[in-house]
Amino acid sequence: MKTLRLIALFFVATLAFSSCADSDDHDDDHDHEEELITTVTYTLTNGSDVVTLKFQDLDGEGGQEGITTISGPLTANTMYTGSIKLLNETESPAEDITEEIEEEDDEHEFFFASSITGLSIEKTDEDEDGNPVGLETSLTTGTAGSGSITVILKHEPSKPNDGTSASAGGSTDVEVTFNNVTVQ
Repeated sequence: MKTLRLIALFFVATLAFSSCADSDDHDDDHDHEEELITTVTYTLTNGSDVVTLKFQDLDGEGGQEGITTISGPLTANTMYTGSIKLLNETESPAEDITEEIEEEDDEHEFFFASSITGLSIEKTDEDEDGNPVGLETSLTTGTAGSGSITVILKHEPSKPNDGTSASAGGSTDVEVTFNNVTVQ
């Protein structure tokens, strides 16, 4: 009988130790809890010339397709100041994901690609280590044309990197392509 109690006590102690070890590992686990991003707004400003590129998918991934809108054309041979705002509009009030990106800027980076000839986008903000983030940009247009602009947010990319999302690694938090962007 004493042997049976000793075995039972040993079993309970082992179970308790394993449970604590599991919870300790979980507390130290820094896996990224992906935020739901339902809305991406990229605002481009040059004085009174404001162009807004907006993506909205209120039901999240799956379900209905997201909707992209572009408020108007970009002006040829012009430099715009850009800013990105990210929201989770399934919350009430909407959760501003941009604030989290600002707080964890060393763990995030935006990447931009465009099929529009002569259009370039430079990241103008940096994390605490001097690496680019991309919440703030400078967009410069060339001659008239049209095409697409793609915005990609990576979580835990390699920093520094060569400026392309393919080489940065990490996981993609959001990727949006704005088609039919016009420069005139």
